[in-house]
Amino acid sequence: MEKLVITGKTALKGEVTISGAKNAAVAILPATLLVNGICTIENLPDISDVKISCKILEKLGAKINFIDKHTITVDSRNITSTNAPLDMTSKFRASYYLLGALLGRFKKAQVGMPGGCKLGARPIDQHIKAFEALGATVDTSQGKITASAKKLVGNSIYLDIVSVGATINAMLASVLADGTTIIDNVAKEPHIVDVANFLNTMGADIRGAGTDVIKINGVKSLHGDTSYSVVPDQIEAGTFMLAAVASRGDIIIKNCITKHLEPLSAKIIEMGAHVEDLYGDTIRIWCNKRPNKVNIKTLPYPGFPTDLQPQTGVVLSMAEGTSIINESIWESRFQYTDELNKMGAKITAQGKSAFFEGVKKLVGAPVFATDLRAGAALIIAGIVAEGETEIYNLEHIDRGYENIEEKFRKLGAKIERVVE
Repeated sequence: MEKLVITGKTALKGEVTISGAKNAAVAILPATLLVNGICTIENLPDISDVKISCKILEKLGAKINFIDKHTITVDSRNITSTNAPLDMTSKFRASYYLLGALLGRFKKAQVGMPGGCKLGARPIDQHIKAFEALGATVDTSQGKITASAKKLVGNSIYLDIVSVGATINAMLASVLADGTTIIDNVAKEPHIVDVANFLNTMGADIRGAGTDVIKINGVKSLHGDTSYSVVPDQIEAGTFMLAAVASRGDIIIKNCITKHLEPLSAKIIEMGAHVEDLYGDTIRIWCNKRPNKVNIKTLPYPGFPTDLQPQTGVVLSMAEGTSIINESIWESRFQYTDELNKMGAKITAQGKSAFFEGVKKLVGAPVFATDLRAGAALIIAGIVAEGETEIYNLEHIDRGYENIEEKFRKLGAKIERVVE
């Protein structure tokens, strides 16, 4: 068993470079199945979700060549199966993008029920609604999702809730459909725009990604022999921004898109910390005082991201006064508060709200990462706490952060990965 051992208390200082976006990469990799050719994907994060995505593609018959750990070529000309291995797809949530991609190109797909972090109910009814609107038949029995169609025909699709996954899956299934598809009430996250840009680079005709309505004119095929670079990870950048505030440090964050970080930047300024946008791809965060209390409600982009909620919780656990976080996306996102309370925080979570009564210090303790972002939050907590913190369940963290302990070490953190 591996664990992270962190010795606090450290004010983080220095520079960090952000990796490619996990949430974009795990959608773009399945999207390569739509391409009848070879495409090159650059700026991939070196994380476990990407590695297992590549293994699944190989199982389906794609040929993958690692040029380096951040760049691959994918040859999807000779796919031999449309049935994704159930044991692999159950390990992470984004495996459901295989459905849209395989259905879009081959008119049939079978994928195991997706896994991932246990954040509460994660229905796929809107995905199914989109597939059926295009003419597919979908079955969800025996722990797997099977979709098939004689042909897919463009249609108008209205998503009942704003869903990132359903938006991307509807796009994937529509790009090769006959006619025009209009998807209304879509999600607008940066990685949705990135997936649309990737598909357009390969010959798709997608318009409106990043707005409320996406229009897709179906094309006959997508071509390869093209390179695409994954967008920088806004959640990784936000994690380091919040680490700077929590530790009362001074961090310059490189290779980010500062516009994507504006909802967080506004709250960090409200906390009393300082934000300096440098050239649109670099941002500096520094803080020299105890943060102010703030209230936060998570919302779909461009609102405050749910994936930065636990990291923000660490800051608010040490802020002046009592702060409130309202979580509107996932009902089980506050599991990490029990772990922070072991470190001396005073947090009361009730349903989709949590009350953070700020304390002057946290104290190191053995804690367990309950999900990916909770794990990142506990690393920040360990860095700012007095004494030693041990973090277990590192497989959650490794799903979405590349070399996280090395990046924090370069900022001055005393953090080591230890095998028990």
